[in-house]
Amino acid sequence: MPSLSYSSLSDMIPYGKQTIGEDDIAAVVEVLRSDWLTTGPKVAEFERSFAEFCGCSHAVAVSNGTAALHVAMAAAGVGPGDEVIVPAITFVATANAAVYLGARPVFADVDPGTLLIDPGSIDRLITPRTKLIVAVDYSGQPCDYSRLRGCASAHGIPLLADACHALGATYRQRPVGSLADLSTFSFHPVKPLTTGEGGMIVTSDGESARRMRVFRSHGITTDFRQRESAGSWDYDMVSLGYNFRLPDLSCALGISQLRKLPAWIRRRNQIAGIYHKAFAGSENIRPLAACDDRTHGYHLFVVRVSCDRSQAFKKLREAGIGVNVHYKPVYLHPFYRNMGYDAGLCPVAESAFESLLTLPVYPLMTDADAAEVIAQVSEVVAATE
Repeated sequence: MPSLSYSSLSDMIPYGKQTIGEDDIAAVVEVLRSDWLTTGPKVAEFERSFAEFCGCSHAVAVSNGTAALHVAMAAAGVGPGDEVIVPAITFVATANAAVYLGARPVFADVDPGTLLIDPGSIDRLITPRTKLIVAVDYSGQPCDYSRLRGCASAHGIPLLADACHALGATYRQRPVGSLADLSTFSFHPVKPLTTGEGGMIVTSDGESARRMRVFRSHGITTDFRQRESAGSWDYDMVSLGYNFRLPDLSCALGISQLRKLPAWIRRRNQIAGIYHKAFAGSENIRPLAACDDRTHGYHLFVVRVSCDRSQAFKKLREAGIGVNVHYKPVYLHPFYRNMGYDAGLCPVAESAFESLLTLPVYPLMTDADAAEVIAQVSEVVAATE
C-alpha cells in the first residue's frame, strides 16, 4: 500500500507537527520591528493570557519545558537529599529536573489502562525525605487529580503537574493548569501550541510566582525593562538563578497560537475518534483508555500492539507513517542505571513499554491522512504478528 506524498522535508506523515499561520508570522514580524525583542511587553501579555486560559492567577514564561520543571521544583523547595516522586512513563526531563537540584527521583508505577501515574502506588513510596509529587498528564490525558490531591494533602506534600502534553484538556470540567499547586507546560513545535521552544509555569500562589521570576533571571529581582521604566541601572542578585527567560519574539507567537488552541484540540479529538472507531474491538491494536470524567488533549495517540514492535516501527516508517515510541521507563536509561536503578522497579510500566507505538496526530492532519495511518498500521501489525 503506497504512502502519501508530502512536500515536507521528510515526505512522511509525522507523529506531530506545528501549525503556523500568516497571523502567527505577522505577530512575530511586529515584534521584530519593535523596540523590545526580549524582556519586553509581550512577555507579560503572554503570561496574563495564559494564566487566564488555565484558570490561574500567575504564569511565568521560561525558555523551554525542561526549564519550567526546573524552576517549578526550585520554587517548591526541592534541594539536595530530597526525594521527588515521578511516574516511570514520562520524558526524562521530569526526573532530570529533580537531579539538577540535587534530589533523587523515586519512580512510581502507572495505571495499566491509561499509563498515568497510579495514585495507589504513591503511599508506599513516601518517606520523610519526600518533597514533591509529580503527576504527568501522559499523552494529553489529565491524571486522577482528586486522588492525587488527597494523597498529597494527607502527607503535607505539594503536587506538581507536568502538563506539557495536556494544555487545553480538562479534569471534571476544570482546565489543566488549575489542578495542582504548580503546573508546567512546553511549547516545543509538536506540543499543543508552539513558541519555537518555550515553557510556562502556572500557579495561584503569588509567592511561588515571585520566586520563579527571580530564579529564571539569574536570581535578580528586576529585569531590564523594569529598570528602564524606573530610570535606574541598579539591581540586586538575591539568590543563585539561571537565564531561563523567554523572549518577546516567542511570546508574540504564543499569544497568537493560544487564540487558536481550542479549535486545534477539537481537531485532535476528531482524529482520535477516527482511530478509536477503527481499532475498537481489535486484539492486536489497543488504544490507551480514555476516562469519562476528563477531556483529552491528544498530544499523542498511543496504542499497544501485539506484534514485534521493532519490526512494525521499521516497516511503518518505510511506508511513510512517522510512528514513534513514548516512552522507555526513565530509570532504564543508562544514566539512571548508573545511579543504581534497575529493571523490575515498576513492572506495569516495563511491560507496557514493550508494546507502545505512537501514531500521528496533529491539527493539520486530514481524514485521508488518518485513513492512511489506519490502513498501514493494520496491515503491518498483522504482518509482523
